[in-house]
Amino acid sequence: MQIQHYPIAKTFAQEGVPENITTMGLAPSDNPFIPNIKQSYVFRREPLREVLAFLNDPMGDALNVSGPTGSGKTSLICEIAGRLNWPVQSLTGRGKMEFTDLTGHYKLVSSAPGEAPSMQFQYGPLAKAMKEGHICLLNEIDRIDPSEITGLNDVLEGRPLVLEQNGGEVIKPHPHFRFIATGNSVGNGDVTGLYQSVQQQDIAAMDRYRFTVVQYPDPEDELAVLKGAAPSIPVSILECMIKVANDIRRLFVGEDGNGGELAVTMSTRSLCRWASLMTVFQGSENPVQYALQNSFMRRCSPEEAAAVDRIIKDTFGLS
Repeated sequence: MQIQHYPIAKTFAQEGVPENITTMGLAPSDNPFIPNIKQSYVFRREPLREVLAFLNDPMGDALNVSGPTGSGKTSLICEIAGRLNWPVQSLTGRGKMEFTDLTGHYKLVSSAPGEAPSMQFQYGPLAKAMKEGHICLLNEIDRIDPSEITGLNDVLEGRPLVLEQNGGEVIKPHPHFRFIATGNSVGNGDVTGLYQSVQQQDIAAMDRYRFTVVQYPDPEDELAVLKGAAPSIPVSILECMIKVANDIRRLFVGEDGNGGELAVTMSTRSLCRWASLMTVFQGSENPVQYALQNSFMRRCSPEEAAAVDRIIKDTFGLS
């Protein structure tokens, strides 16, 4: 894979950035692990700057991208990687995940349909990324047992990965290899009471990261996204929808950031789904409320649904 430099202003639609300022990426290819992109995606300047700085020169670090659920942590990385033609090997963390899920293990595999399977070593996303020079994206890192995460320490310091299960194979990190993790905390555990499965991580492991925080988008940025998702909806309606989403988010996060009245929140993804469904159900008696039922409300508890319904009525002036 050859390095190619991309103009930041044009590639990421960043006004005010000089046209001669570029960022490192890879030459276009048909690699299936290059993420698909959404042309309507709007990049926020600070997170974009920090992720690009890491991709250009990690300086021996990994990157931890944290923020509340639905704030767009994973989509930020994938949209950047897609525009830079940088393949991504991704995995979502869970409580019972083991380090071998990242590195690889033997499993029964058939060479072709109908053929008898045989035991073959299957590389995990970390091993593939290190071999091929991809980004290894580990989502929800703070939901994984801390003792399993410490297995990453040597790799994150630039040392080779040794696959004992595959005859002691040694994988040296490719120069284009990058490791990025996302989570709802910065390794300190859940101090808000909002994320029950988040675990406190080992302080030595967290010392190997630089940190980027992604909050919910500004209303102006989110309006641009909604215009792309549902261009037929009047701007005045879209602005009301964004106000509803931000009111829900405030009730989710709480005034002090330590948890509020709601256990659900509205992501930009949910907001776009609401807008898109409004165009589908525009012939219904109340497309605003009907689309919201389909996109969000039906996963709320009765008490949460009542609180959201009050926000809707107050914002849209419904009786």
